[in-house]
Amino acid sequence: MTTHPRDPLTRRVRWRNRAVAATGLVTVWVLLWGTFSWANVIGGLVVAAVLLVVFPLPPVTFAGRIRAVPLLRFLARFLWDLVVASAQVAWLAVRFGHTPRGAIIAVPLRVNTDLNLTLTAEALSLVPGSLILEADRATGTLYVHVIGVRTLDEVERFRRGVRELEERIVAAVGSAEELSRFRQPDPTGPEPVDLEGAPT
Repeated sequence: MTTHPRDPLTRRVRWRNRAVAATGLVTVWVLLWGTFSWANVIGGLVVAAVLLVVFPLPPVTFAGRIRAVPLLRFLARFLWDLVVASAQVAWLAVRFGHTPRGAIIAVPLRVNTDLNLTLTAEALSLVPGSLILEADRATGTLYVHVIGVRTLDEVERFRRGVRELEERIVAAVGSAEELSRFRQPDPTGPEPVDLEGAPT
C-alpha cells in the first residue's frame, strides 16, 4: 500500500482528534462498566485524560464524515447482534453434554486505517462470544477468537459477518474513497483458521 506524506496537523485538528479520542475512550469505559451514570462518565473522563497525557496516541486522522441514517442502522444492528450473541453464549453455558469448540479466525479488513481497525475491533470485542487476540496494523487483519464454531462453513459465515460489520461502520463514518472499496470485488481469498478441538 502506497503511503503519502501527511501535512502537519493544525492546532484545531489536533484538538478535534483529542476530543474524538476522549469521547471514544469514555464510551468504552461506560460500556465496560455496563451502567450509564455520571460517576462512570466522570471516571471515564479522568481515565481518558490520563491516557492521552501519559500515553499519547499516534495521530489518527478522521477523513470521513458522519452519516446519520447509516449510523442509526449500525447502532440498531449492533444492539441486535449484542442480544443474539448474549443468548447464544448463555445457551452454550447451560447446555449439558456439549463441549463448545472455538476457533481463531483471521479476518483481513477492506479499509486498512487505524480508525477503522480500532472501531471494528472494539465493536467485535463488545459482542459476547468473540475476542480480539491481535490486530495486525501493517496488513489490516484482525485475529479473533470465537466460541461455538465447529465447521469451516461457520468460520466463513463469521468472517462474512465481520466484513459486513466493517462495511456498516465505514458507511456510517467513512470517506467516499473508503466506501468505494466495498463496491469492488473482494480481493481476499481464504484465510487461515485454527479450529480448537478439531481432529488432526
